[in-house]
Amino acid sequence: MSMKLPFSKADAGIALYVLAAFIMLIVPVPAGLLDVLLACDMAVSFTIMFGAMFAKEALDMSYYPTMLLFSTIFRIALNVSSTRLILASGDPGNVIMTFGEFVGGNDLIMGAIVFIILLIVQFMVINKGSERVAEVTARFTLDAMPGKQMAIDADLNTGAITDAEAKKRREKIQQESAFFGAMDGAVKYVKGDATAGLIISAVNMVGGIAMGVLRRGMTAGDALEAYSIMTIGDGLVSQIPSLLISLATGMLVTKGSKEADFGNELISQLFGVPRSMYMVGGIMAFLGIVTPLNTVIFLSIGTAFIIVGRQMAGTIETAQIESEAAQEEVAAEEIRQPENVNSLLQVDPIELEFGYGIIPLADVNQGGDLLDRVVMIRRQIALELGSIVPIIRLRDNIQLNPNQYIIKIKGVQVSEGEILFDHYMAMNPGYVEDEITGIDTVEPSFHLPAKWITEGQRERAESLGYTVVDPPSIIATHLTEVIRRHIAELLSRQDVQNLVDNLKESNPQLVEELVPKMLGLGEVQKVLQNLLSEGISIRDLLTIFETMADYAPTTRDTDILTEYCRQALKRAISAKYFPANETTSVITLDPKVEQEIMGAVKQTEQGAYLNLPPDRTKAVMASVQAETEKLENLGKNPIIITSPIVRMYFKRMTEDYFKDLIVVSYNEVETNVELQSVGMVTA
Repeated sequence: MSMKLPFSKADAGIALYVLAAFIMLIVPVPAGLLDVLLACDMAVSFTIMFGAMFAKEALDMSYYPTMLLFSTIFRIALNVSSTRLILASGDPGNVIMTFGEFVGGNDLIMGAIVFIILLIVQFMVINKGSERVAEVTARFTLDAMPGKQMAIDADLNTGAITDAEAKKRREKIQQESAFFGAMDGAVKYVKGDATAGLIISAVNMVGGIAMGVLRRGMTAGDALEAYSIMTIGDGLVSQIPSLLISLATGMLVTKGSKEADFGNELISQLFGVPRSMYMVGGIMAFLGIVTPLNTVIFLSIGTAFIIVGRQMAGTIETAQIESEAAQEEVAAEEIRQPENVNSLLQVDPIELEFGYGIIPLADVNQGGDLLDRVVMIRRQIALELGSIVPIIRLRDNIQLNPNQYIIKIKGVQVSEGEILFDHYMAMNPGYVEDEITGIDTVEPSFHLPAKWITEGQRERAESLGYTVVDPPSIIATHLTEVIRRHIAELLSRQDVQNLVDNLKESNPQLVEELVPKMLGLGEVQKVLQNLLSEGISIRDLLTIFETMADYAPTTRDTDILTEYCRQALKRAISAKYFPANETTSVITLDPKVEQEIMGAVKQTEQGAYLNLPPDRTKAVMASVQAETEKLENLGKNPIIITSPIVRMYFKRMTEDYFKDLIVVSYNEVETNVELQSVGMVTA
């Protein structure tokens, strides 16, 4: 079997570029070919410099460190080839000789001075500055990563950005940290390249004089004159591209991240303030008139600056007028356009809207930590129930009272509350006899009586035994309870698919056996929703899936499969409702009532339903209320124990009357649990 690997022309070009460098290190290069390669190196250096200059942001050249490495290797290989030609034949080609004679003035002293100036500029100014900026930028970029991540999470929670935008921004942060970290090291290539050029030039000078005197019979003066010109030319040819690369590096690490045109932005920042132009023009004209400086030159330059300032002032005024007109036109166009209803069709699963008085609790800049608490709510629910909570959108709503907040599920309000900013809520746990002064209120999560107290009363209330909570905790607790009550309907098919994919990584055989061969994704979703609706955690997804795989061949009724899963999770159910080493008071169901319920069950193609006469249902509910009140008066949770076959029908019958009633079957209780019946539901 053959496999075709993709290999583009660009890949081939890069490979040849790097390969040519290694060949030049080994194989002698003719003078004519060396001229071509030196010209190509100079062209590549200009390309890199202008690419860095006109890049809108640093990440537009994310492969710049790799470019530096390749260009440095290529330039060092050219230095080796030119050194070989200078020492071997004394004819390094047209490019090197031209730089030595024309740029260096065909003079040893002048060429040496130009060469040294280039080295000083590169070493002391550009390289040193670029290295320091790259180091500081890398450090600050890495230090700022956690803050940027938190800002993205905050924007995501408030609904300012979508999941896709958040993912894109996170990826950009990762790319920036990787880029500036790489640039911190890549700048060393530039510095090393300049150092290597200086050393090679010194070797060429000494080696050339030695070759001229020892091999060609030249005098020391003639050898110095001949080889110094070639050495300076070689040094200039290598240092000018190196200087261009250094300049490009400096521009890239000092470039802002604004997506703006480099040239226009630079010119507008430098010459875009008319007042500065007037002052510069006046100073230059003053120097030309008052001092012995050339009057024509300074007066001309001063006049030019004043003219440019006047033109810039006119341009700014025109731009302001055009901008105002454009804004008015855009606003008018928005009014004329038909409304884009697609954006209105999106319904957020969970929303928390609040009045302007609660904004400081959600504003990080004002010390609010409500956003962090929302993130912790999602983590808490995931650990407690094993379900992923959708993104919680936080929005301010000026239509609400300043201290009011509402909670929406799928766009519909399900609960609300009101807080007093800079106050605390004090609740009596039931055993505190001393009263404290405060504003009477009701705790929004569990509807318990409470009082609003001030900061000065907090310490006394806590010492008396009151439970004291701050406003962010009140909102977070309320939101958590609302999510718990609605977590079943918030579990979407996509969430179930994500859970299935996660389980498939560790148990692929089980998932392949169950989904979709035995059960569809919707049926699995229904079972998980049934468990969550009664507060049963689905974190142990492996046990749930194995149970469904065991019983799915005999029944696809999701209600019956739910009962089997509950029985398989009896250890978790017992730990949730029946404390260890403690006898739990429960209520039992009269066997006659159980038989009556089972006799009223009707089986249809759509599933089973309960057809109990209304008067009998009312009698059973009255008995349930009477028995559960006994436990509630004792401060205990009402728990009813039934036989396995009756449990789901009895729970379905009571859930419209008693939403928080706990109904478990005998098969869901561990054998070591001690129960005590304190009542029986009869009718």
